[in-house]
Amino acid sequence: MVGKIAALGENVHFIGAFDPMIRTFDIIMKTANGSSYNSYLVRGSEGVCVMDTVKKEFSDHFFKRLELLCEYEEIRYIVLHHLEPDHSGALDELMQRAPQAKLIISGRAVMMLKALLKKDIEFEIANTGKTISLGDKTIEFLSTPFLHWPDTMSSYLHEDQILFSGDVFGSHYYDERLFDDEVGDFSYAFKYYYQHIMRPFKQYVRQALDLYQQFDISLIAPLHGPVLRTNPQNYINKYELWSQDAKAHKNIEGKKILSVFYMSSYDNTLAMAEKITQGADAVAGMIASMYDLASLEEQNMIDLLEESDAVIVGSPTINGDAVKPAWDLLACMPYLESAGKVGATFGSYGWTGEAPDMLHDRMQWLKFRLPVSPLKIKLIPTDEELKLCEAFGREVAEIAMGKMVELEL
Repeated sequence: MVGKIAALGENVHFIGAFDPMIRTFDIIMKTANGSSYNSYLVRGSEGVCVMDTVKKEFSDHFFKRLELLCEYEEIRYIVLHHLEPDHSGALDELMQRAPQAKLIISGRAVMMLKALLKKDIEFEIANTGKTISLGDKTIEFLSTPFLHWPDTMSSYLHEDQILFSGDVFGSHYYDERLFDDEVGDFSYAFKYYYQHIMRPFKQYVRQALDLYQQFDISLIAPLHGPVLRTNPQNYINKYELWSQDAKAHKNIEGKKILSVFYMSSYDNTLAMAEKITQGADAVAGMIASMYDLASLEEQNMIDLLEESDAVIVGSPTINGDAVKPAWDLLACMPYLESAGKVGATFGSYGWTGEAPDMLHDRMQWLKFRLPVSPLKIKLIPTDEELKLCEAFGREVAEIAMGKMVELEL
């Protein structure tokens, strides 16, 4: 049983598959409501275009829906907006059944396609502005890379004003009623999806939204979750709001933010954190704050990291390592844009003092700018060492404000 074939417009239908039992997606996402792998079929007066496929395990559902709507020899085009296996799982079989169909992918997808199928295959590349015609249906392609893979693109069906958005505007939410005005309340899933999939790529979201502005959009057909036909602009507005600079939400203009995160066993790293914060806050144009990692939950960490122009992390060394909350803090960075943020590390230690160096190395891999060496102090900091901490905070803040750093030759 495949259920009813939902129509999105005249001769435009959903042919995807539902996965009600999935509970974790891409390792990082919880899917308490299941999900869907959305695929669509567009029929024109001169043939058929298939928009994406489904996860391989659900190929039977996909092919049964497709076969109710067309013969394989009618398929002129197969469009893959995104090559992740949950959207390309039935591609190889589909191309065997419809060998005459032209495969259309983005330029960034070429190497991925070869790695995916492990064989040579013919394809056409679609950049922004390329169009294909099905007679009375015209599809225009839009390059929207890094949303959330480098190869992602979108397309627009002019006659029906449908945006096939790729992963953008998706959500992991299973409901076979499909349309946003018929399914249950998926608002949590919609925002959760943005936060975990799109949030690290805000600059690319904004670029995509700029491209979409040129079109009148009556319906958004994403690759996961409900099809959005009730006031599509409302969903676009949400993405626009969420993709603003984090400081815009706090109405902080003309200032930069430096956050000092620390954890302290015997108040020694705490004493360092206080002086580092004081030194940073004394720099004109900088707002410096400090946060005890023992009291922060993950969402607090993510929000604070996102709004910070500079991040300084302090940890004592315990059994030759930094404390777990410091690692947990840095583990939040894959949810965010980190390139360009200034970073630094510090900590008090009793024996070996590896923690600041280890955190420094991790921040380097996360693409922080690390202009100063880790600051390490053995046991209780002296008055002179506390002055060094204050100078350390001031130096990091000045660099974050634009001070040039001389490189060692």
